[in-house]
Amino acid sequence: MLQWQEKLANRSLKVGVMGMGYVGLPLGLLFAEKGLRVVGVDPDERRIQALKKGNSPIRHIKNARVKAALSSGFFQASSDQKSLRDLDAILICVPTPLTKQRDPDLSYVESAAEWVANNAQAGCLVVLESTTYPGTTRDIVAPILQKAGLHVGSNLFLAYSPEREDPNNAKFSTASIPKVVGGMDAASGQLATLLYEQIVTQVIPVASAEVAEAAKLVENIFRSVNIAMVNELKIVFDRMGIDIWDVINAAKTKPFGFMPFYPGPGLGGHCIPIDPFYLTWKAREFDISTKFIELAGEVNTNMPYYVVSKLQDALGTNGRSLRGSRILLMGLAYKRDVDDFRESPTLKIMDILERNNCQVDYHDSYIPQFPGDPHFPKLKPRKSRPLTQKTINDADAVLICTDHSNVDYDALSERANIIVDTRNVISATRKNLFRA
Repeated sequence: MLQWQEKLANRSLKVGVMGMGYVGLPLGLLFAEKGLRVVGVDPDERRIQALKKGNSPIRHIKNARVKAALSSGFFQASSDQKSLRDLDAILICVPTPLTKQRDPDLSYVESAAEWVANNAQAGCLVVLESTTYPGTTRDIVAPILQKAGLHVGSNLFLAYSPEREDPNNAKFSTASIPKVVGGMDAASGQLATLLYEQIVTQVIPVASAEVAEAAKLVENIFRSVNIAMVNELKIVFDRMGIDIWDVINAAKTKPFGFMPFYPGPGLGGHCIPIDPFYLTWKAREFDISTKFIELAGEVNTNMPYYVVSKLQDALGTNGRSLRGSRILLMGLAYKRDVDDFRESPTLKIMDILERNNCQVDYHDSYIPQFPGDPHFPKLKPRKSRPLTQKTINDADAVLICTDHSNVDYDALSERANIIVDTRNVISATRKNLFRA
């Protein structure tokens, strides 16, 4: 601890961040901006070469910020695992997806742990940030490190600290979001706390790595369950002729006991559609069925089908059927003003429409080109269509999936043949407007 304090005092502490994506890149840049030497490590050579040229692979992280970190000398990027040598701390920020059977896929975590095991020096602090089920740090990461002779409590410090990134959130940044930290032992927790105190305004130490792992899942399950509730209520109230948005606006005037959540075309992003299933999988090990969580996942997963059914109804008012229609999807990203389409419900909607022989275009200035997605292998790569009058006229219907702030949706509704709004972004009432 004393040696760490001395290194922090003279800013000689060296930090490695594995994974230069939506979590790892802003984390690494923040450490560098606070005057600590950082190496960002990623096996994707194209991403590393872009960073070396000062080009950010993430839209909301500006190139100027990367260039400033590089020119300061405190940040460098590498695809070589040997760059993890001689570091005081290594933070693992890699994806944790699901398999086709909706089981946890920890292959990225295991591969990262192998890189650490092959290169970390004795006395290094290793922190896993990837979202996962309770016990991963202790049962998966620790044994891999131990095979290389790194043992917690003797020559290794190991902790878990869940990422809480919310890309492009204007109110909360990496530095202002409180950081939960759970160590494998007391010393590991203390060192991890000391490290993160260099960059964030508040660190919350907890009793163990398992508590920290579970806390992250609770945060995202809370959102998944509440979003599923309002999605289901949207369907119920729609049948009753009641606007769910009016209902929520009325309910949220209560100053206590209510927190507003809003419906949409489904869940997207790397966290909420995936993380709850990490807990349901782990719970089966203890002979527990997480029916509530699984039901929420089922409701949210079915929302794209509901949206398509409402689109079909809308087309019917113009004497058209779904089959053979040309549909313009507004927004491919999973949420507003980001360039991330991972798990985006728009992809599911696109897939359903094309399976019904629709011709599907999309417009998304944040994602000018769709390269394809392994979860939807039948979806061909395509480019974003410019939002011209011809593009709008060519479409039998426009379906708003993502409410990017750089689009005038009221003006769009005036020009469209039919427009279906899943995000409540059109304020006017029009004959060609349908809510979904």
